[in-house]
Amino acid sequence: MIGELGRRSVAALLINSTLIQAITFLVRPAATYRALELDVPGFALGLLAASYAVFPLILAVPTGGLVDRLGERRLMAIGGSIVLACSAFLLLWGSSIAALVIGTALLGAGQMACVVGQQAVVANNATSSRLDSAFGYLTFAASLGQALGPFAISLVGGSSVRPDTQAIFLLATCMGFVMLATTFAISAGTSTTRKKTAAGDGSKGGAVSLLRAPGVARALATSATVLAVVDLTVVYLPALGSERGLSAATVGLMLTTRAVFSMASRLGLGRISRKLGRMKLLVLSLALSTGTLGVAAIPMPVWLLFVVMALLGLGLGIGQPLTMSWLSAQAPAGQRGRALALRLAGNRVGQLVLPSAIGGVAAGLGSAGVFLASAAVVGGTLLLLRGVRLDD
Repeated sequence: MIGELGRRSVAALLINSTLIQAITFLVRPAATYRALELDVPGFALGLLAASYAVFPLILAVPTGGLVDRLGERRLMAIGGSIVLACSAFLLLWGSSIAALVIGTALLGAGQMACVVGQQAVVANNATSSRLDSAFGYLTFAASLGQALGPFAISLVGGSSVRPDTQAIFLLATCMGFVMLATTFAISAGTSTTRKKTAAGDGSKGGAVSLLRAPGVARALATSATVLAVVDLTVVYLPALGSERGLSAATVGLMLTTRAVFSMASRLGLGRISRKLGRMKLLVLSLALSTGTLGVAAIPMPVWLLFVVMALLGLGLGIGQPLTMSWLSAQAPAGQRGRALALRLAGNRVGQLVLPSAIGGVAAGLGSAGVFLASAAVVGGTLLLLRGVRLDD
């Protein structure tokens, strides 16, 4: 699957990717539930949510340079240690809003290091023809973790309105131990050699010079837009359903449908990409996302909205791994870790800026207006792809 990495290394990488997302989607809701137990004011919940993005925004680019110098496995081990430490910290001392904010901020830092390391393993070891397939499997594993985290909360919480947060933090700590252990089963592959041969390039130039590399800025903008629209769908589909009289269970099944089809789209991604070409497939996925977002704003039968959500899942699911492989292919040798970290920072900016800007539309046009505005934004990214060669 990934260059010279053996089966054990690939399995460990995918398990690591699944676990970091599962822990993240376990700890963040648990921190919110703990804050509610503490009866914190509403603004404090906003501060808690925002704290997760602080370190990724500040440290993403330096972290990218670090992975290019130290290697992927060391960075993943550092990130795994931070995630384990923050889970244990919340388990033992997470009894105040200050502690919850600190723990959540540390989780953001650890998760960033793990994800950048994982993506750099793929970027530095997969051949150009296998990048789409490799990133497809990696993002499939991440999506699986994002589903397992909330599922674990439902198992621990049962039918109670507020789950046992202490048990959740304990589970996250145990998962952190396993995740950290998998890091040491991942071999270095060929990436170390590549970094040595590219040392003259990789050590020079920062974020500005990287952004000037052909295609990098466009790949970053496309990636941030796709991820922000995924967040908007999760937030505004319930509002859209409420306006149309749909039950919470029906909306939940729609969101699950979107997520399942996103996961499914990634399994055969490499084969489809090799047949159609990476850029052509990316254009098709963005066009599909644009069309389905626009159609979702139109009143329709429930069964048809399920079909729309399935198609939206396919479009958005394909877009994310393709932007990773596109960026990896465009980044200069020795700077792929920095480029992927810059992508993560760009995603965080997009998640902060685009929902706020597009969300303002909801005040005048309702949730349907948000879907229309999202369609316009995603459609606008198609203009960024003009002039990009199909074999880039």
